[in-house]
Amino acid sequence: MPRIPRARNRLTDTPVAGIKRVLLAAPRGYCAGVDRAVIAVEKAIEHYGAPVYVRKQIVHNIHVVSELEKKGAVFVDEVDEVPEGAHVVFSAHGVSPAVVEAAALRGLHAIDATCPLVTKVHREAVRFSRDDFEILLIGHAGHEEVEGTAGEAPDHITLVGSPDDVANVHVKDPDKVVWLSQTTLSVDETMETVRRLRERFPNLQDPPSDDICYATQNRQVAIKKVARESDLVIVVGSANSSNSVRLVEVALEHGAKAAYRVDYASEVRPEWLAGVATVGVTSGASVPEELVRELLDDLADAGYGDVQEVKTAEEDLIFSLPKELRRDVAGNQDARAIGGRIRAAE
Repeated sequence: MPRIPRARNRLTDTPVAGIKRVLLAAPRGYCAGVDRAVIAVEKAIEHYGAPVYVRKQIVHNIHVVSELEKKGAVFVDEVDEVPEGAHVVFSAHGVSPAVVEAAALRGLHAIDATCPLVTKVHREAVRFSRDDFEILLIGHAGHEEVEGTAGEAPDHITLVGSPDDVANVHVKDPDKVVWLSQTTLSVDETMETVRRLRERFPNLQDPPSDDICYATQNRQVAIKKVARESDLVIVVGSANSSNSVRLVEVALEHGAKAAYRVDYASEVRPEWLAGVATVGVTSGASVPEELVRELLDDLADAGYGDVQEVKTAEEDLIFSLPKELRRDVAGNQDARAIGGRIRAAE
């Protein structure tokens, strides 16, 4: 269950060498797929009334999950926990065909809020398996997105967790191998994994287009630029958010002297700010902007009131809501039929 944040921890303004400032990364926070999924749950509750069930966390952020629970969402691990005939939303991370079938057998009314960029990877897996390719899926074991993609072609997929796993990969036909990836990985680490795979399998094919999503890449590019000038980087995001965890790692790899992840501003420890002049701030792709604003307010209390935005891309990508939710309860085209108000990457 999502935990309730502690009371706001007022930070103290203590002197440091240099001028205190915040470098605020942009893009940050909600991506189009997350926005679409969250709106889908809200609109499902409006359409059908509470409760509406959601398989797994709709997105990996405990604050978002907690707020949706207050509105009438009930989060479950598997569809067999959902009463027969009820409405269930599949999360942004996607599900396997087996989950879809299990929901149908229970007579559930399923609403698929899978991010379209994840759906693209699913379709690639189906197509390559149909052509009898071995698929090397780069991703993290146990992540919901990986489980969903692997479920599309279980007999053709081998999971590769990191560059160090490449030495243990074995294929039947090195001339019919392709790689795909989880959408929320570190771009640099994924490319290193691909490089090592290609050393072993020179005829390794690439996916038709990049699998790591635009939002993940943009947020990593932004934090790389911020990290070079930061004594400390704070990433707002949940522990089970792959892209948020990656942002901490990328910050440390690209010059930040220290980097931490928090769900809420109240988790920032005063000792993190000791001797710190420049604080870099960003947030994962499933984090609402209000949580970043709370962090900036607390940092201002500590003397970091000078906030400079570091923008590396513009985003303007939008996704239509699931077809069941594109009309309001009266049957009219809903003004929110397009989910996402994000500016597209340059």
